[in-house]
Amino acid sequence: MAGGIAAYKAVEVLRGLTESGHDVTVVPTAAALKFVGAATWEALSGKAVHDSVWAQADQVAHVRLGQEADLVVVVPATADLLARATHGVASDLLTNVLLTARCPVLMAPAMHTEMWAHPATQRNATELRRRGVIVLEPAAGRLTGADSGPGRLPEPRQILDAIDDLLRRRPAADLAGRRVVVSAGGTREPLDPVRFIGNNSSGRQGVELARTAVSRGAAVTLVAASLDVDPPAGVLLVRVGTAAELHAAMVEASSDADVIVMTAAVADFRPDAEAGSKIKKESAGATLRIDLVQTVDVLADLTRRREGERPVIVGFAAETATSNDDLHALGKAKLARKGCDLLVVNEVGRAPVFGAVENEVLIMGSDGGVTELSRRSKAAVADGCWDAVVRILAER
Repeated sequence: MAGGIAAYKAVEVLRGLTESGHDVTVVPTAAALKFVGAATWEALSGKAVHDSVWAQADQVAHVRLGQEADLVVVVPATADLLARATHGVASDLLTNVLLTARCPVLMAPAMHTEMWAHPATQRNATELRRRGVIVLEPAAGRLTGADSGPGRLPEPRQILDAIDDLLRRRPAADLAGRRVVVSAGGTREPLDPVRFIGNNSSGRQGVELARTAVSRGAAVTLVAASLDVDPPAGVLLVRVGTAAELHAAMVEASSDADVIVMTAAVADFRPDAEAGSKIKKESAGATLRIDLVQTVDVLADLTRRREGERPVIVGFAAETATSNDDLHALGKAKLARKGCDLLVVNEVGRAPVFGAVENEVLIMGSDGGVTELSRRSKAAVADGCWDAVVRILAER
C-alpha cells in the first residue's frame, strides 16, 4: 500500500480479504501510514505491520514475504510507487517485496488526473503490463478536493472481484502487453424521448470477458451499452447508447487494438425517425406504425477495416436453433458472412441465457475448428474464449 488519500479504501479491501478467509500481510510505505495508522492494519489483519527492511531482519522479511506470497496487491498504487516498481528501486519493504515476488502482482493506481495522464506514468504502466503485472485502469470520478476525472481508485468491491479472479485462475499473464477492446450490453434505439427499442442482453458475458482479460494482463477498453451488471475494475470504460454510438466508439477504440471482442447485442434495426416529443395514444384501440431501417453491421465493418491479420476479431452470435446441427449450420454461415477469426455461438431459445450466470457455447474458428464449451459459469466461458484467442496470437 502506497501513500495516497485513497488508502482508506484499502481498509475495506483488507476486510473483504480477511472475511473471505485469506491470510493477509499488510506492507505499507511510510507515507501510507500517515493516512491510515499501523493500528488499523494490525487490528484487521491480525499481524504486526512494518514498512522498513530493518524490521524482522532475523526473518529476512524483505525476501521472504515476496517468495511466500500467492498474490501481491498494491492498493493504492501512486505515481511514485509505479515509477519505483518500473525501475526496480528497492528503497523500502514494499518495493523489496515487489522485486522478490514471483506470484501474480496486481496494482490499483490512484492519483490526480494530471499525474495519471503524464507520459512518464503512462510509460511506467505500459512497461509493468508488458512484464505481466496487472495494472488496473483507474476509475473516473471525484478526486481530492473539487477535482474530478480519471485517477480515482476503483471501488473496493471491484478490486476484490479482480483479486478473486486472479486467485481463481492463478493465470500466467498470457495477454500481457496486449490491447483489448470488448463491447458488452444491449443497444437502445429511441422511439421518442421516453421509449426505445431494446433487447434482453444483460451484458454479463461481455463484462466477464473484460474482467478475465484484465486478470490475464491485457489493457482493456470496455465499450458498454446498457448493462444489468457493474463493469469490472481496471478497464477503460466507454458508455454508449445506440448502435451508431457503439459503432463509432468501437472504430475509435480499435485503431491500435490487438484483439476486438464483439459481445454487445447490437440492434439490427432502428426507427427511421425519432419523435421529438412523447408519442400519445390518440384513442382506445389505436395502432402505431413504426418504420424501421437497418443499422450498421458493426462486426462486419470492423473486419473490413482491418489490415492484414491484426487485430484478432471475435464475434458473438445468439441464435435460436431447433437442434445442435442447426446451431452449427447457423454459426458456420454467420462466421463466413462476418469474416471474423472466431465466432462464439450460443443457443438462446432452449435454456435461460440472458442475465444468467452460466452459458453454453460453440467457439467456431475461421480455420474450420470448433470447440464446444458445455454449460459453465460465464467467467469460465470467457477463459475458454481467451484460450482460443491466445492460440491465434501465438501463431501470428
